Amino acid sequence: MSNTLLIYSTTDGHTKKISLTMQAFIETQGHNVTLVAVEDATAETLANHDKVVIGASIRYGKHQKVVADFITHHKALLENKPSAFYTVNLVARKPEKCQPDTNPYIIKFLAQLDWQPSLQGVFAGKLNYPQYGLIDRNMIRFIMWMTKGPTDPSTNVEFTDWQSVNRFAQAVCDMALDNDN
Repeated sequence: MSNTLLIYSTTDGHTKKISLTMQAFIETQGHNVTLVAVEDATAETLANHDKVVIGASIRYGKHQKVVADFITHHKALLENKPSAFYTVNLVARKPEKCQPDTNPYIIKFLAQLDWQPSLQGVFAGKLNYPQYGLIDRNMIRFIMWMTKGPTDPSTNVEFTDWQSVNRFAQAVCDMALDNDN
């Protein structure tokens, strides 16, 4: 049984929903899980857990700066224990962009940080135009138009493959602890 820290960064709440789904799955496998927003995670929190999972959403092609800052600041701790990172973005709705080796956002982000977590994941997010303010709605509609996605302003669709989320959560459970190696 491991003690897993699940850290998330979310823009509209969907990455938190994915993290909650992972938490429930991991707990059903007999492991302890602490779920915390990246803004509330500390070095002490990291030190008190065997495994660390960080999930972060994309908006306008970038992860939130707080995520990059957190990883950079705590990189040594993260590299000394089994760690996982997953990204949530709408480009992952496309079959050719939904894997860590094909998704441009995770490739660029991890390269910029010079960090290679033990496990990497990519999940498609949720598109909910009615929830967005006027500027975000129009910017995202424009991006969707350019990428041949839904542009109807009443669109509210979850692209997340929940079986893929559960497979990732299982892989987190299966990550060997340092003393298991």
